[in-house]
Amino acid sequence: MSKRQQTKYPGVFTREVKRIGGKGTELVFYIVFKKDGHVMEEKVGRQYVDDMTPARAAAIRADRIEGKRSSRKEQREAEQAAKDAEAGRWTIERLWEEYKASKPGLKGLVTDENRFKNFIRPAFGSKEPAQIIALDVDRLRVKLLKTHKPGTVKNVLELLRRIINYGCKKNLCPGPGFVLELPKAQSLKTEDLDPEEMTALLKAIEEDTHPQAGPLMKLALFSGLRKSEMLKLRWVDVDFRNGFIHLPDAKSGKDEKIPLSTPAREILEAMPRTADYIFPGRAGGRRMYIQRNVNAIRDRAGLPKSFRAFHGLRHVYASMLASSGQVDMYTLQKLMTHKSPAMTQRYAHLRDDAMKRAADVAGDIFGNLTAAVKDAPSKGKVVNLENGR
Repeated sequence: MSKRQQTKYPGVFTREVKRIGGKGTELVFYIVFKKDGHVMEEKVGRQYVDDMTPARAAAIRADRIEGKRSSRKEQREAEQAAKDAEAGRWTIERLWEEYKASKPGLKGLVTDENRFKNFIRPAFGSKEPAQIIALDVDRLRVKLLKTHKPGTVKNVLELLRRIINYGCKKNLCPGPGFVLELPKAQSLKTEDLDPEEMTALLKAIEEDTHPQAGPLMKLALFSGLRKSEMLKLRWVDVDFRNGFIHLPDAKSGKDEKIPLSTPAREILEAMPRTADYIFPGRAGGRRMYIQRNVNAIRDRAGLPKSFRAFHGLRHVYASMLASSGQVDMYTLQKLMTHKSPAMTQRYAHLRDDAMKRAADVAGDIFGNLTAAVKDAPSKGKVVNLENGR
């Protein structure tokens, strides 16, 4: 295949290939665009077979960006799903569509949709649950573990199990002849920064010229907000008068609000009000991606690549509160907007350390008192509890 050639239309490229059913060559047209923060490249047609031209390819690209058109692959899969439905086959693909239709407004649907398209559909989309064997699932697990984190693999298999269970509970189809077990949950990683690392990070933030990357990182550190919560934060969500940040439809599954700390307030008040969103993207819409700029700050600060900038700073916030000894686990759970106490328990050992330090202080005090009593020269003498005399 020849090298890709740019046309006069942005994001439209061609490659010269052998012509199908004839002599000579023809052009295959490709489009390149961004979707959900990822660069996508798709084949849109051939010069003669599909009567494709640069202008038509550019129009298809515009429709794909605006979400008005499915990809060729998605169209083929939709056609196959329609055939399966006509034949009465409840494939994993068809069950997924039925599952989505039964749960409008399902939280996390975008993430689940990506997991389905990228991992489940290629392996099992055309199969009925009863056609899946344990070896198939194990092969998918092993394949994914080569390139993805254990948590991602677990979430993919959990979604597959959810789809199959839905079909079985609704009596739409028989299930597989085995129990789909999930990998054991990996140990929860809790990042932390020592004083030197914290100083280096704050210095790198101050020196950075991006108008939003640094403020976002500092807001995560001073408020414990998740990246998704910060990127969809609007000015109407911040109650400066009463000192609260409102989080509509938070990850906990309900509306939440957290107190606005003084450092977080200063960050927000310094941001220009140019759009409804506090950290807007292009044309004032919701920003979808900023990780590259944030990672650049992390790298300049000399932090390890394994430190997840936003997620890590959220953990640093929680760790500092827990280790202070002044915040109980219930309050920390509310500040972190954790759905259950189990997520907050990862910080319990820090709270325990603070309690041990407090117990050591008490031990020193009572130790001094005991020594003072033992050293008293005679019965009935008043002991000064402050200096042991």
